[in-house]
Amino acid sequence: MGTVGRREAPDDSGTVRLRARHGPRAPERRTEAPGPPGDRRDAGDRGTRAGYAYRPLWVEEPARRRRLPDPVRTAAVRAVLIVAVTLIQAMVAFLAALAGSWLAFPMVISGVASTVVATWGVLDVWVTRQVWKQRHGVVSVPSSTARALRRERRRARRRARAMERTRERIRRRGGAGQLSHP
Repeated sequence: MGTVGRREAPDDSGTVRLRARHGPRAPERRTEAPGPPGDRRDAGDRGTRAGYAYRPLWVEEPARRRRLPDPVRTAAVRAVLIVAVTLIQAMVAFLAALAGSWLAFPMVISGVASTVVATWGVLDVWVTRQVWKQRHGVVSVPSSTARALRRERRRARRRARAMERTRERIRRRGGAGQLSHP
């Protein structure tokens, strides 16, 4: 099931690229045209077997999920680090208690405090994600309600600015309600 490394035929510059093949599938069966007579780079030298090339080793696949927004990702990284430190502290406290060390009591106390901080860190990720969603709307798809609301608000702001410019123009001309010159 893992990724298997395989060498590909060298290109014109003489460099050899590594390719990845995923899963237990069989290699593609593509035949290659034989080189000129006396060419030293035969099928065995190029990483192919009996004139057959193998599937590319690295296949670019689209991401299944969108990338997290920057503030949410930052909070998530912070939470993972805090939780990791908390787990290490808990393990040290447990081992110190088993060994009967004087360090057990301070480690248990700091472990309790770290658990509170770790809980805060995980909640921070959740709250940051919710805040980001509220500020930036739902995932941007054509049927998104948030997108339509933003578009409508933009139109209203443009209309208000246009009306303000018109009023300002009328004021500058010195007209108390005059729309044209005398």
